[in-house]
Amino acid sequence: MKPQTDTSAVTTAKGAIRLEEPTRAERLIARRAAESRATVPDFELTTTIDMSAIVAARSELRAAARAESVPSLTAVIVRSCALALREYPRANGTYRDGHFELHARVNVGVAIATGDSYVVPTVADADTKTALEIGAELRSLAASVRAGTITPPELAGATFTVSNLGMLGVSSFNPPVLPPQAAILAVGAMREVPVVREGDIVTGHEMNVTLVTDHRILYGAHAAEFLGRIRAALERPRELLV
Repeated sequence: MKPQTDTSAVTTAKGAIRLEEPTRAERLIARRAAESRATVPDFELTTTIDMSAIVAARSELRAAARAESVPSLTAVIVRSCALALREYPRANGTYRDGHFELHARVNVGVAIATGDSYVVPTVADADTKTALEIGAELRSLAASVRAGTITPPELAGATFTVSNLGMLGVSSFNPPVLPPQAAILAVGAMREVPVVREGDIVTGHEMNVTLVTDHRILYGAHAAEFLGRIRAALERPRELLV
């Protein structure tokens, strides 16, 4: 749905002003962002992940099999988060009315940009799925988003969110936590860097990720351990690719 525009321009020192009404989706995003910043005492941690092993592993899979048998990078990241969420229940929880609600299911939302906003479809029970299964589900969800056929159940129930702006060249960012979730992971661009291995300078790959948490339920040390578990899985990706 295209935004409605007020054609009666107002002239100021800044020139003519055109009034534009936000879409329903944009109103929802504005409300949720304001709610998050006003009510969630967030805490932010950033780490750099050595992605060289996962780049090499995906290249080996691509050489040995058809391209569709190689999981996408986003799918691998979602799986790494899902496995960490299973081990750190508070990261998969909610702070509500003075209590911690720890959710039995690990449902990872993935932010997908649309023409005028973004939506967050959910990969339900992501901890029980392989990276290939997650990748296939993400492709299906993205197709539904583009076609405008995404359903309310596909947008509901997320216990954690991954937002990846790396594909747009962003190195790092700190998105708002999406209430009532405890945390969101922001994924930056992967970049080639020179690294020293066994005395030689070779090409490596690094990626920044930022974890933003609700500090009422996921404190600094716990959040650092959780983020470290995600980093360790991505730097030793064998369990992520099976």
